[in-house]
Amino acid sequence: MTDGPCHAPRRRRGWHPVLDRGAIMLLGMVLGLQVALASVTPIEAVTISPLFRQAFICGEHPEGELEWPGDALGTDCLVTGGIDPRSPVGFARTFRTDGMRNEDWYGWGAEVLAPFDGEVIRVVANDVVNPPGRFGKPPAAMLMFRRDDGVVVVYGHVAGVRVAVGERVSAGQVVALVGNNGMSRSPHIHVGALRGDTPLQIRWDLRAMGRLQRGE
Repeated sequence: MTDGPCHAPRRRRGWHPVLDRGAIMLLGMVLGLQVALASVTPIEAVTISPLFRQAFICGEHPEGELEWPGDALGTDCLVTGGIDPRSPVGFARTFRTDGMRNEDWYGWGAEVLAPFDGEVIRVVANDVVNPPGRFGKPPAAMLMFRRDDGVVVVYGHVAGVRVAVGERVSAGQVVALVGNNGMSRSPHIHVGALRGDTPLQIRWDLRAMGRLQRGE
């Protein structure tokens, strides 16, 4: 007798309806995940020379937080101090006392170093000094450098600028001092990098950093 509308369909040998449907769903999920991962473009990065001779820490701007390519994916860096290498006691800090004066901060007036061999393409001045803990008004005093391959690096909140537009600089050369101006709450340097309209994630040349901290 053949199967009719009142009879259950014959099952193929080795076929289990629940398990096979589960396998198909799992395969679909795996393929969907592979497509999703393939569509995620890795963030392009650039390695630059250390910002300071001293030890420093940085807070990153995640993707989407800031819009301008010189801000997007940027990082805000502060010099640290407070550790005596001869003593087992102590911890790194960004300021002495309560930090309510710019002079309390270890980075205040520290020398700022060029990110690579390249050309200074822009200098923006702002001589208004912010008290710690209070935002000032834009623009930030700024330096922009361009490498021969087109990568541009921006330094924000600088003071005591020592270079001019059109001047060639070398990696590690002193180009400014740490300031506290523009949209800044404390003495630090904002670093951004871009190629064209594409922001770049910043990485530090740790070999060069080691040489600096050894005094070489």
